[in-house]
Amino acid sequence: MQVVLVDQHDFPRDKVCGDGLIPDAHHALQRLGVLAEVMAQAQPAAHVGCIGGRGGRVDVPGRLAVLPRKQLDDILKRAAERAGALFFAPWRFEAPLLDGVGDQARVVGARLKSPAAGVCEVRARWVVLATGAVPRALMAAGLCTRHTPSGVALRGYVHHPGLVGRVKALEVVWHKQLRKGYGWIFPCPGGVFNIGVGLAHSHAKQVAGRTTMEDVNLRALMAAFARIHASAGELMAHGTPMGGLKGAPLRCSLEGARFSRPGMLVTGEAAGSTYAFTGEGIGKAMETGILAAEALLGARTQPEPEADTRARYAVALGALKPRFDLYERANKVNDHPWLADLLIWRANRSPRILQRMAGVLEETGNPGNLVSVRGLSRLLLP
Repeated sequence: MQVVLVDQHDFPRDKVCGDGLIPDAHHALQRLGVLAEVMAQAQPAAHVGCIGGRGGRVDVPGRLAVLPRKQLDDILKRAAERAGALFFAPWRFEAPLLDGVGDQARVVGARLKSPAAGVCEVRARWVVLATGAVPRALMAAGLCTRHTPSGVALRGYVHHPGLVGRVKALEVVWHKQLRKGYGWIFPCPGGVFNIGVGLAHSHAKQVAGRTTMEDVNLRALMAAFARIHASAGELMAHGTPMGGLKGAPLRCSLEGARFSRPGMLVTGEAAGSTYAFTGEGIGKAMETGILAAEALLGARTQPEPEADTRARYAVALGALKPRFDLYERANKVNDHPWLADLLIWRANRSPRILQRMAGVLEETGNPGNLVSVRGLSRLLLP
């Protein structure tokens, strides 16, 4: 089976992201056989530093690292080429090639466009759409069920050797001035820091029956982050920016798109693979890609009706959905930052609660339980 990998940008290329590799990303990279190569270039970290609006902080232990997507994605691309994939760029997906008409028309390839060569058509037994949060490709494929994003984020890179050793954890900050969002500072290799702000449920506002974005300016949110968090203020005032701030949409909670149609599977952030509460999406994007590959390989080794391949992929994604729903429940912390203050205060006094938070990070615990009515009552008990 020949695999053709197409991207709209030449590699290595930048990708707007927080760049944090939490345990699910480590697991996926291990399965893909590139974890050692990634960790040789990444900045390791031992904790996520959860910081509340009242200044409280708790360091949650976990398997963590930071590597800019420009490097991480290039490692994955080169690994795919070593495995036999053919890579072409810059080619942009324009539309599927169809055999038949209507929703049941089978996808038999893709129409691609290159700045240099124009439009070309590539025939394929299956097309896997991994086009990220921008809905254009999903719309062209007839699989988009929500045009607006789930959330938005803004990030930049700042060089500041003076903060090396002072900011060692993946710091995440909740504060009422961040307006239903959060801020982060993640230490990259070489004295560089990824600093950003995210806003969950950014397009939940209803105006005249239409979904619109909340009245929030992300650059103003970044300025507020610099005011309320000392390390963010130090970075923005005295660090050296490496390029400008860049924004990006997020598609979360495995919502906003159909996962397949005949001849096509949707994976990664196009399928909504980002967690709503944390904005983390690298690990689950790779995990959904692995599930798509397993579904297609299963169909190749054991010939079966195409509907069975699609159904198996849907079942595999469905098995992930409850965890995404739990992160939606935990998103209450973004709406009510005082919950972060309460959780941090109790975790600093209870090894049991800190262990539960570490379990959430390792995906062995339930993030929703920490902010449920029962969970909050347990936080208030000795």
